[in-house]
Amino acid sequence: MRRIQYYQYGGPETMKLEDVTPEKPGKGEVAVKVTFAAINPIDWKVRNGYLKMVTGKVFPRAMGSDFSGIVVAVGPGVTRFKTGDAVFGLARIKESGALGEAVITNEGFLAKKPDTVSFNDAACLGTPAVTAWNGLVDKAGLKRGQSVFINGCAGAVGEAAVQIARMLGATVSGSCSAEAMPRVRDLGVQKVFDYRKTDLSALRDRFDVVYDTAAAMPTAVGLHLAGSRGVFLDIDPTPMKFLRSLFNRRLKPIVCTPRAEILDAIADAAGQGKLRLPIAETVPLGGAITLITALEKGRKIGGKALVAVG
Repeated sequence: MRRIQYYQYGGPETMKLEDVTPEKPGKGEVAVKVTFAAINPIDWKVRNGYLKMVTGKVFPRAMGSDFSGIVVAVGPGVTRFKTGDAVFGLARIKESGALGEAVITNEGFLAKKPDTVSFNDAACLGTPAVTAWNGLVDKAGLKRGQSVFINGCAGAVGEAAVQIARMLGATVSGSCSAEAMPRVRDLGVQKVFDYRKTDLSALRDRFDVVYDTAAAMPTAVGLHLAGSRGVFLDIDPTPMKFLRSLFNRRLKPIVCTPRAEILDAIADAAGQGKLRLPIAETVPLGGAITLITALEKGRKIGGKALVAVG
């Protein structure tokens, strides 16, 4: 099989598309033939060594987090899936590997793909929707009737957060570019602000939940918008922010943490047409390195970037 991998932490030049020998799934693991893989910023952050305390020093390392495909083998103890199942989900952060013709991941990092959801749409959901769920449900305990402000509401995590918050019965406001405002209004964002022209620290509104899905909002501004009773969800979890959160429980750093029940809930929402992310560009596996490099260098495409693998 082919996959994108690298032999040292570093920039785009370290990536290579190479042949490797596929492994067999171990206990609690599932092997999936990848149909589509989605590109996420976490992919190049891991490759750059941003999480090397977690990912370690064993090379070569594979690239890619989110995917859809068909189960080709299951390891001992796997009960949720069988060979031939159509699935979507996430690779493990330590091993990665979604940007390859096959990937092995934990049983709990997958969900069955609904028949009404295409493989390309399903591949987009993993990291953005799980991260949105981790913040809104796991950390904030969002309830019907509460108010949410989403900074970066037109990004992948932001759009997932808008749809999940609306699904849970919250009212949603947010910020994004002027160009994206019509799209997020269609998703149900009631008040939307142009991040280039608006001083968010000057807003008079206060929100039960403020979610910075753009990793661009100063902590002081997020806590200010959350008021005395709200919470600020921060998608950029630095060690200093974790330390600060021990003393201020209104600050909640968010780390993408997949669980079976979250993936199943996401699958159910997608199957009902309540959760979908826009796809902007699709390339074959042979063109993935070029596209990753462009996105890493700042190219904007207005939606998810996909790699057609199988």
